[in-house]
Amino acid sequence: MKKTYFTITGMNYYYGTDVIKKGDKVTIIKEPDNQYDKEAILVKVEGLGAIGHVANSVHTVLGESCSAGRIYDRFKKKAKGKVVVVTPKGALCELRLEK
Repeated sequence: MKKTYFTITGMNYYYGTDVIKKGDKVTIIKEPDNQYDKEAILVKVEGLGAIGHVANSVHTVLGESCSAGRIYDRFKKKAKGKVVVVTPKGALCELRLEK
């Protein structure tokens, strides 16, 4: 099965990119009541809380990773991710869906 990747963006509005590193696990949670984006997906880290959102714009998605809109229907309410690389603009994560 082909791996799916997503970008964490907006980290500078929370704690910055220094709070995560390659290999860290994240939880993504749908935010259907988000006033700015009906496909918003919040990204959280255990022990710290919210650190950003899954990118949903061609201006914030890193490389060929998927936007929030492209992964929104692949899980019910929550899913997991694993950080692959951290950059000053955000982090690239591998989507981990439960089987």
